[in-house]
Amino acid sequence: LSPQKVSCYSLLNTISGEKAEALQSLRAASLQQATGHFAKAKKLLEHAFKLDPDNIDVLIALGEAIESSYYYRKSTPHVALPLTKSLIPVYGQVPNNDADGLILTAEHLYTKALIVDPTISKACVHREHLMPIVEEIDQRILNAIDFKVRQFYHIPEGDPGLRRAKVEHYFKHVYHSNAIEGNTLTLAQTRSILETRLAVGGKSLLEQNEVLGMDSALRYINNTLLRGDLTAITLDNILELHRRLLSFVDLREAGRLRRSQVYIADHQPPPPSSVPDLMSELISWLSSDEIADMHPIELAALTHWKLVFIHPFYDGNGRTVRLLMNLILMRSGLPPAIIKIEDRFTYYELLKTANDGDVRPFIRFIGKFLCNSIF
Repeated sequence: LSPQKVSCYSLLNTISGEKAEALQSLRAASLQQATGHFAKAKKLLEHAFKLDPDNIDVLIALGEAIESSYYYRKSTPHVALPLTKSLIPVYGQVPNNDADGLILTAEHLYTKALIVDPTISKACVHREHLMPIVEEIDQRILNAIDFKVRQFYHIPEGDPGLRRAKVEHYFKHVYHSNAIEGNTLTLAQTRSILETRLAVGGKSLLEQNEVLGMDSALRYINNTLLRGDLTAITLDNILELHRRLLSFVDLREAGRLRRSQVYIADHQPPPPSSVPDLMSELISWLSSDEIADMHPIELAALTHWKLVFIHPFYDGNGRTVRLLMNLILMRSGLPPAIIKIEDRFTYYELLKTANDGDVRPFIRFIGKFLCNSIF
């Protein structure tokens, strides 16, 4: 056998072994539940989920275990949760509210089971039962953010602390968006380039030019797209954002839709021949009645996800998408949501979850970072 074939066989054996171990953990969890050892059962189910995250029986059983802990938490709020919460940071995104995080996680697991197989009636029944609670939680999250924004606007515009915070926020916006894409400049180096327009030692000019490109695109937003009559966002606006973003790096591709197929982890974007029509559909959607009553955070997050899915450019998609998302937020009077480099893994994981069929965890994720952006 060639080394490549041996490697493939080893991978298949590993996958098969993980699925078998997941089933063993599922059976062991069932035995633990039957004897009243719910905490041990939950840990076994979480282990099974990590081994085989698309196993419908595991998804439903784990959802039921988490849902049970939600009702336990609601009935005994003074008692610490007896079950671990390792899934909540990924799917809950509800800071300081364990019970809400649990129910959002359970509902997501039922949704994922239905994505794998839409005919699973048990998952459908569970999900329909939880949806009113989930919708109430999501609305409460948005209301809390709206309240925090209103409090923020009570700060006088001339407040020196506010001015300093806005400047620092700008530097972080540029730094984190570039860092997510692999730029190795530090926040201090990014700040130095923006303040002095001079190169820093020991770093490539390409990375430093990426800072200037982000700055140029943000200036276009602040000086043009947020001034005067706020007309509907156009394809030309998006192309101009991209042109400015890459203007110091790649003039040949700057401001142009891709003309070749690209490949990214966990997602194959549409062929280049489909991109113009898909972009036209996105622009039409952005001015349609469908979004009229949508909360700005939901609209911004959905636009972000849709544009990432299309992947309209050969390079610079992530930065352009985050710029467009924050343009939508700022046009609605909200601060930009800065996704930090430390949260890159969760960011990509939730985009994958959205591509798989459940976009709501990603919307909550964006809401969380917008909330964190309010000084």
